[in-house]
Amino acid sequence: MPEPLLEARGVVRRFGHVEALRGADFTAYPGEIVGLIGDNGAGKSTLVKILSGADQPDEGQILLDGEPVRLDSPHVAREHGIETVYQDLALAADLDPSANLFLGREILRGGFWGRLGFLDKKAMAREASEAIVRLGVSLKDDAAVVADLSGGQRQSVAVARAAMWAQKVIFMDEPTAALGVVQQRGVLDLIRRVRDQGITVVLISHNMQQVLQICDRVEVLRLGARVARLDTAGTSVEDLVAAMTGGTVKEHQ
Repeated sequence: MPEPLLEARGVVRRFGHVEALRGADFTAYPGEIVGLIGDNGAGKSTLVKILSGADQPDEGQILLDGEPVRLDSPHVAREHGIETVYQDLALAADLDPSANLFLGREILRGGFWGRLGFLDKKAMAREASEAIVRLGVSLKDDAAVVADLSGGQRQSVAVARAAMWAQKVIFMDEPTAALGVVQQRGVLDLIRRVRDQGITVVLISHNMQQVLQICDRVEVLRLGARVARLDTAGTSVEDLVAAMTGGTVKEHQ
């Protein structure tokens, strides 16, 4: 195996008397899709928040490219090349896709008008269009506001935004939830294309069939700790369920 790209070692997170993470470990390698699964209350959301800078651990260590890092905020995580696609997508419904891709990273016009805060909408539209084409995203109308797009297209815009800015890792939280079969297939294909660009994808999902279909490996949390690391080749849904619930399952990596 190559050297890990992103690691969590012995991460502990307490909320009062509740210990959400009990020395949790996690490893993601360069250029892979790794699934992060676990039953409700296993600690997945807490671990992802810590790895994406939205929360901080009480104990433990985060390493990026083998070096310890402090991800004090989502902004710091983004500076380290880590992006997150949340389940609610965090899109501005009244803006078009290109404006959403540059949300918070707008390009200003040059000279006097830029100093006054005027945006270079043509430059943003051009770069957004190039990113969308590069990822193979199909939108019915590039100028339509996000509110007028289908669920699958909105999800694609959110993924494209993350892929446009991520340099190392993208976390995707239930990216196919509430989508139809055809839309799910489109989003999964998009995730593969993101991986093929050299970006590591961490997929958080309750859909075990999809996890086995798209992921290279799976890491399983139970009661706030990692309990299994599995290659998807030769692994069944029953193996994943057994790992999540405390049954017997062979571990391999």
